[in-house]
Amino acid sequence: MKRTYVYVDGFNLYYRALRKTKFKWLNLDALMRELLNADNDIQRIRYFTAPVSGKFDPGVPVRQQRYLQALRTLPNLTIHEGNFLTRPKLRPLVNPTPGGPTHVEVWNTEEKGSDVNLATYLIHDAWRDLFDVAVVLSQDTDLNEPVRIVRDEIKKSIGVIVLDGKAPGKLALFGQFIRHITPADLAAAQFPEMIPFGTKGKTVLRPPEWS
Repeated sequence: MKRTYVYVDGFNLYYRALRKTKFKWLNLDALMRELLNADNDIQRIRYFTAPVSGKFDPGVPVRQQRYLQALRTLPNLTIHEGNFLTRPKLRPLVNPTPGGPTHVEVWNTEEKGSDVNLATYLIHDAWRDLFDVAVVLSQDTDLNEPVRIVRDEIKKSIGVIVLDGKAPGKLALFGQFIRHITPADLAAAQFPEMIPFGTKGKTVLRPPEWS
């Protein structure tokens, strides 16, 4: 059996594979068992995300926290949180009206820390020899160099999961193997509607908006 660690860029996964689907109630352990070989012993899933703002929709952080509760029921999964910043920012207009303003103030939302945290843990776990195989769920090209270091310098097998059904991007060029997520994979890897949570008979329910 190959000791396998999985690194999930939560927002990359959401926006590329889940946002426009009914498969957001995703069991990541079940998904990886759909995608990987039987000899991959999935010992750790690291999920990287950041608390979202309810500025434009107060239900968004509620749904996120409910999903994180569901993920915490997986014994081999660890959640690593960065930060989400929403602030006004001045941006130039593409076609300003003659004599009118050339810039407009918009809300600018930035995620801070998740990609750095993922890269840090990926390299740290590799040099500590915690896995034989690493799998990265992201198409963020900021991860090109960390993936290359794990493959070429630490000499670990590493794979990249293509999230959006399109041709593999630049990050996939640095992996030793590639897997593609399909709608059938997502459908087969959903949590049940109600999940036991904690030791006092509590449960966590799928958000009705995700049904």
